[in-house]
Amino acid sequence: MSYGYGGQQPQAGYGQQPYGQPQQGMYGPPQGIDPSIYQWFLSVDNDRSGQISATELLQALSNAPWARFTPETCRLMISTFDQDRTGTISLQEFQALFNYITQWRAIFDQYDRDRSGAVDVGELNAMLTQMGYRLSPQFFQTLIYRYDPQRKQSLNFDSFIQACFLLKSCTDLFRTKDTQQRGVIQIGYEEFLGAIFANKF
Repeated sequence: MSYGYGGQQPQAGYGQQPYGQPQQGMYGPPQGIDPSIYQWFLSVDNDRSGQISATELLQALSNAPWARFTPETCRLMISTFDQDRTGTISLQEFQALFNYITQWRAIFDQYDRDRSGAVDVGELNAMLTQMGYRLSPQFFQTLIYRYDPQRKQSLNFDSFIQACFLLKSCTDLFRTKDTQQRGVIQIGYEEFLGAIFANKF
């Protein structure tokens, strides 16, 4: 069997509508922005900077139709979608992030058939395979070990999101180097370390 990555990343699109009653803005959303996501963003952008931090993201997602996220997960989300490396995300980046989470939640719920709020290693394998990743059984065991500190041999949604965001970040970086789509790259030691400390690995 050949292992590698595929192209079936969740696509940015309009997902479930946020829950709650975000405050109304004075103006309508910019073109291409879902009005509900725009209002959601305004409700936590308290300084009206047009950017939200990991703390504000945690507040924004606390009323969403998902399990609670940890501050570490929100920091990782910010790092992944913060294209200009400011430590915050814009409205457009927030919409992309929100849509990714929505689609990942749909996949998670599809495999969490007993509604336990967790998926085991076999279900995780099936989920990531559906998303286009071709990875070895050994890798999935490593993934479970890394994100399952209580050693329950399963991941809750928060841990699943952490794993997915790191996997996405690694894959995005890998693709920029794998110009011929061979599944093999060459990377220098310092560049590798830089990617780690930039939270890309």
